[in-house]
Amino acid sequence: MSSSITSNKLMLHSSFNKTVEELNKINIKLPKSTSNVNLDFQNFVFPPSGELVTPMHEISAINLDAKNGEQKIHDDRIIAAYDESINKFSSLEGTAFLMSHSLIVMEKMDFVPLNLLTFYFYTRSSEIISKSKFIKHSNDPEMDSQKDYIRDKIELLTNNCPSESILLIDGPLIGGDVYTIMIHAINKFLLKNIMPIFFVKNSSSNLVTDNISGLCGKYNSDMHWAYKFLKKGQRTNFFKYVDKHNSDNAKIFCYLKAFNLSPQRVEFHINTYLKYQGEMDAIMDLVYYLLLVQGDLKNPQIRPIAIAEKYASKTLQLIDINKLTYGSGLIPTMNQDRFGW
Repeated sequence: MSSSITSNKLMLHSSFNKTVEELNKINIKLPKSTSNVNLDFQNFVFPPSGELVTPMHEISAINLDAKNGEQKIHDDRIIAAYDESINKFSSLEGTAFLMSHSLIVMEKMDFVPLNLLTFYFYTRSSEIISKSKFIKHSNDPEMDSQKDYIRDKIELLTNNCPSESILLIDGPLIGGDVYTIMIHAINKFLLKNIMPIFFVKNSSSNLVTDNISGLCGKYNSDMHWAYKFLKKGQRTNFFKYVDKHNSDNAKIFCYLKAFNLSPQRVEFHINTYLKYQGEMDAIMDLVYYLLLVQGDLKNPQIRPIAIAEKYASKTLQLIDINKLTYGSGLIPTMNQDRFGW
């Protein structure tokens, strides 16, 4: 993989074609119907030994400045964003995942995309595994697909996100045991002066409301509290969450309300926060500005992430797995065939 994005690129993972070849060789074909996969790490509680140590400052509502955020775009830093789209194929022989990883870089007049397509087939059948080096044995395809997804995601981003950039990532920094893999990649980003920022739109987490005196028992979730607490165009102070046994598993986060809708959680690894602490106010203004620029009240997103999502979805449509595996005899499960599950 290249060290940065200089032009539009679509890459196939090194095992992509080999996996397709192996499916054809052992007479396995995927069903025509697929289901979209949402890798929802947002409501995992990790680490189980973690605690809300303290609000970084007094609990407060901080006004955001969209004009200041717009000016931040013109700084020397590059703005990049990541999102993904995943199709799942369910069959009696196993489960396949076609994944599109999308990294985009903002230019003055356009977005430059880099997309990586991966394709994995998981089965419990030792007989099928014995016939192929690229088909994967798995007793838990959902979990193993998540591990492969995160590893590929990290490789794409660490190898290709430009240095001196702000990297906007859809999804949480910490979300279950699988997602701890991302923690180990943070220092790789920081060595290239990349500032990774994570965004959570939907969550029932109650880290704040369960641990702050006066809030416990009053709200259904942190999102509920933040919605009531904040006015449009405000964010909360920062909070710190840390693993009592491993201080590296820690994040700094706040809640941001751009519209009169449910707020979003914005997260940084603690090392990211400490390195760029002096820029945090301006960064949060930038986030606010990019939400306003997108202006989608039905699905409020950071503008570059919304663009990355579009590229990820459209890239999946370029690949017809059924044509690639034409001629073999996979038997779809009933739900896959009828409903696309």
